Amino acid sequence: MTEVWIVLVVLAILYILKGVIIIQQAESVIVERLGKYERELEPGLNFIFPIFEAARPIAWKMTYKDAAGHSYSRVEERVKIDLRESVYDFPRQNVITKDNVTISINALLYFQIVNAKSAVYEIQNLPEAIEKLTQTTLRNLVGAIDLDEALVSRDKINHELRAILDEATNKWGVKVNRVELQDIIPPADIQQAMEKQMKAERERRATILEAEGMKKSAILKAEGQKEAEINRAEGEKQSAILRAEGAAEARIKNANAEAEAIRAISDAIAKNGQPDKYLIAMKYLETLKEIADGNDNKIVYMPYEATGILSSIDGIKQMLVRDEKVAK
Repeated sequence: MTEVWIVLVVLAILYILKGVIIIQQAESVIVERLGKYERELEPGLNFIFPIFEAARPIAWKMTYKDAAGHSYSRVEERVKIDLRESVYDFPRQNVITKDNVTISINALLYFQIVNAKSAVYEIQNLPEAIEKLTQTTLRNLVGAIDLDEALVSRDKINHELRAILDEATNKWGVKVNRVELQDIIPPADIQQAMEKQMKAERERRATILEAEGMKKSAILKAEGQKEAEINRAEGEKQSAILRAEGAAEARIKNANAEAEAIRAISDAIAKNGQPDKYLIAMKYLETLKEIADGNDNKIVYMPYEATGILSSIDGIKQMLVRDEKVAK
């Protein structure tokens, strides 16, 4: 009897160990009853009937690194399905571009299982299937463009690759969130040629920039000289105008002053009745003074009308003497 109880206790313990399943958050387990899909277990404490029910294992390709840093992969079986977003680092592969250049590419894929039932029953090995699909799709995309476009169109390739993978993996219950190309490495000779091309392009741009700078400098210098000449000419114009206006105003003032002087003299000698003789005599005297003031040696001749001048002077003298007597 004791042995029976011991057997029952052992069976109960085994039943509890096999029938009680604790599922963590963001995980799921597919339960089959007699080989047929029964239900999907939620996070928390769950119970199954060990004899009739069992968790469906799935094949999952895992990647590890050894002590030397080398990566290796192996397929494992697991019953719990991780519903969190997963990242898969694809191994480097060679791809031929449209212009027949072999380049080496590796990529990162971010995906998430949104339907555990489809991930288990629609595909045999989900990570490996996604890897192979990504590799073939990437070959098709890169094979349709040339090397230069592949090097500068990473965002375009990432977007197209993500869209194709997301559509293809939809029936597997997978959502592809993001695809990133890590490295695009062309052959060594192509790299050397590209470096030479980039160096030549930089030198060409530097030459163009230097020429444009010299051109702009010459234009600015010419414009500066032009502005300076215009300003100088404008200044000279204004100066000439001001000088002319000053000379004209001076001449007007001199003429007005001379007119006043002549008018005053005319009024003073009006009584004699011969102001013109006085003025002619004064002009002759001024002219003789200018001739005599010259620095060069000259032979001075008396003008032909000298007698007229003397008579005018004598008339002035007599007029002044008469005015003097009247005043007394």
